[in-house]
Amino acid sequence: MRILVVEDEPLLADAVAKWLRGEAHAVDVVHDGGAALERLGVHDYDIVVLDRDLPVVHGDDVCRSLAGMSEARVLMLTAAAEIDDRVAGLAMGADDYLPKPFAFRELSARVGALGRRSRPAAPPILQRGDILLDPHRREVYRKGRYVPLSRKEFAVLTELLRADGAAVSAEHLLEKAWDEHTDPFTNAVRMTILKLRRKLGDPPVVVTEPGVGYRIP
Repeated sequence: MRILVVEDEPLLADAVAKWLRGEAHAVDVVHDGGAALERLGVHDYDIVVLDRDLPVVHGDDVCRSLAGMSEARVLMLTAAAEIDDRVAGLAMGADDYLPKPFAFRELSARVGALGRRSRPAAPPILQRGDILLDPHRREVYRKGRYVPLSRKEFAVLTELLRADGAAVSAEHLLEKAWDEHTDPFTNAVRMTILKLRRKLGDPPVVVTEPGVGYRIP
């Protein structure tokens, strides 16, 4: 998924981003509410991990603004942990609320749950032909053989399998599997597809649709 982390404590923001990237998500980080609104106007995020007490534009105002500019799910991550705070956060549009301090495993679970709500329901195991992908264990098998993939390769294969045979554009893959620091004219998607084909083995299963994208028929 593409995730925006909005947190004014740089060390915590970097720790959250590192953890989520380790789970094959594409993660962007900003440290104030104004920058968050700018990013949200440019990128199509699945999840926003949003601190509440932010400089420039308060997190509450960012949350309210999201209703009219994005379909991203909001996980409020804040030190304000009283029941009234949580109720207020949910009332203004947040989808979930995780008080600090928190366990990274719980963060993962909540992000995963919001991700499942942000898109059509998918089976717990993604399968097409002889390819099987387990999103929770982050494991891939072909013909029963375990296929070790990098985080980017896993993210790309996940998007291709979710498309259920339809073509997925390189732009969509770049949006979902890479962060904002990636050059939009890079050949990263093409190179990742080449590596994915090689690792999945013969016969090749990832088809290129010229001018359209890639698909697994």
